[in-house]
Amino acid sequence: MWNLTKFVASRLSRSRRFFSSVIPRPCIIQKRGADILHDPWINKETGFPLTERNRLGLRGLLPPRVISFEQQYARFMESYRSLEKNTVSESDTSHVALAKWRILNRLHDRNETLYFRVLIDNIKDFAPIIYTPTVGLVCQNYSGLFRRPRGMYFSAKDKGEMMSMIYNWPAQKVDMIVLTDGSRILGLGDLGVHGIGIPIGKLDMYVAAAGLNPQRILPVMLDVGTNNLKLIEDPLYLGLRQPRLEGEEYLSIIDEFIEAVLTRWPKAIVQFEDFQMKWAFETLKRYRERFCMFNDDVQGTAGVALAGLLGTVRAQGRSLDDFPNQKIVVVGAGSAGLGVLSMAVQAVVRMTGNAETAAQNFFLLDKDGLLTKERKNLDPAAVAFAKDPGLIAGLRDGDSLLEVVKKVKPDVLLGLSGVGGVFNEEVLKALRESGSNRPAIFAMSNPTMNAECTAVEAFKHAGENIVFASGSPFENVQLGNGKVGYVNQANNMYLFPGIGLGALLSGARIITNDMLQAAAECLASYMTDQDIEKGILYPSINSIRDITAEVGASVVRAAVAEEVAEGYGKVDPEELAYMSKEETVEYVRRNMWYPNYSPLVQQK
Repeated sequence: MWNLTKFVASRLSRSRRFFSSVIPRPCIIQKRGADILHDPWINKETGFPLTERNRLGLRGLLPPRVISFEQQYARFMESYRSLEKNTVSESDTSHVALAKWRILNRLHDRNETLYFRVLIDNIKDFAPIIYTPTVGLVCQNYSGLFRRPRGMYFSAKDKGEMMSMIYNWPAQKVDMIVLTDGSRILGLGDLGVHGIGIPIGKLDMYVAAAGLNPQRILPVMLDVGTNNLKLIEDPLYLGLRQPRLEGEEYLSIIDEFIEAVLTRWPKAIVQFEDFQMKWAFETLKRYRERFCMFNDDVQGTAGVALAGLLGTVRAQGRSLDDFPNQKIVVVGAGSAGLGVLSMAVQAVVRMTGNAETAAQNFFLLDKDGLLTKERKNLDPAAVAFAKDPGLIAGLRDGDSLLEVVKKVKPDVLLGLSGVGGVFNEEVLKALRESGSNRPAIFAMSNPTMNAECTAVEAFKHAGENIVFASGSPFENVQLGNGKVGYVNQANNMYLFPGIGLGALLSGARIITNDMLQAAAECLASYMTDQDIEKGILYPSINSIRDITAEVGASVVRAAVAEEVAEGYGKVDPEELAYMSKEETVEYVRRNMWYPNYSPLVQQK
């Protein structure tokens, strides 16, 4: 039975332990009365003390009893646990997931401070609801779920107006923007304006994991149309009913938006999210040397995958210096797959100093099979990873995954294909015969239905002595005899908050390859040898803020080393350069936002 009194007492104790050193600064506001209650940034609901009720014209607009922050927290958790209990027997898991999302979203709509405290303290339970995999369901049903706007929407119809539109956003300062055009949402394809759910979920994770101030973040939907006929014909669809813009017309819209953002907030970091492959690489090439930006699908996913690959070498009982000798088969030649290969090859070059042979042990497959230089109309982004014919006896262009696994005998099978079940029984059994003492399987496609295989399938067909990682949550597998097959969630939530926070706190002009490599290597080194021996490559999400502090600090140090750091606030680049590793981590921690009610002061 739920014991509210004990829960509040335990919460108070925990709160004192973690937040006692954080004294909320006064928040200057220009609102009064009911307008305050309708603003989720400053609303405390029944938590307003009597002095503030008198000062701010709230007396009589709230029930008389003051309910503390901890009591509000406990009341919300009681209602959430009640929902869990009442839906435990339901077979429709998507219905249950959306019900959980709704209750969290309602809290987000009315009280951001309480929402983020709940999210931080229960990150393991709530991350799958506000982020993957539930965010995919939210995006698929966004028009029907829409209740109130969050973020900004720029469309092709706004061409010529974006410079003035950007000033409609009420925040005077923005640190982080997550931008999507909705063209490739997870593995679900073109969802048009419904894709706004991704930037919202990502930025919630930035606040929870990296401590970004929620008043300084901005989710953005850039609506350039959709090629999804189902959406265009849907009477509830909220976006433009027109085919997607292409070519220079498309790029002119992106250019105008970026110019507007940098005019108002020149130090804002822009994260590109879920763009289809051709535009993911084109925009990255177009902007990465001009301002502080990165593409999470290309670079964030690559960093997480690289951290897992480096951990796999350790799990196989080998030295990290042996990473260049790992044979890795990558299934999926989209932005994520090519991003992983690019970063992995860069790591090999750093280790060996030899760029000519750095890609020789990587094998790339798309929907038509193995890519070789014999392939006609080969995508320019994939040319560097296409194999020379005859490199391995009998290997030919277009060979199936099964044929490649049998001939290459890889140490790692990495999936970013978006095709559910592509790692079938035959493929997994072939991997078992590869000769590797501990083969690794990364089934990284999202959402869950698009995962290349499940954890149960992997351990059943590839053997118990494997390393398994997935992009979506799977339960650990009971192997018998008390053994457990550990399931790693290779999710980019481990990296993108640290990359963004490190770039912000260093004042980086741009985000460089070395900054991204530093983040990946920091994550790879986070796990102990004992964890790695068990097959655990990634830390628990419960420690996400600790991970982000370490990763963020590594990004700061890399930015300083590359002389792209310009400092943050009153901390200049010279001060950053003189900080020790430990001091840099502490600097990052000090600048993380924590959710506490701030005293409100009205500016008359």
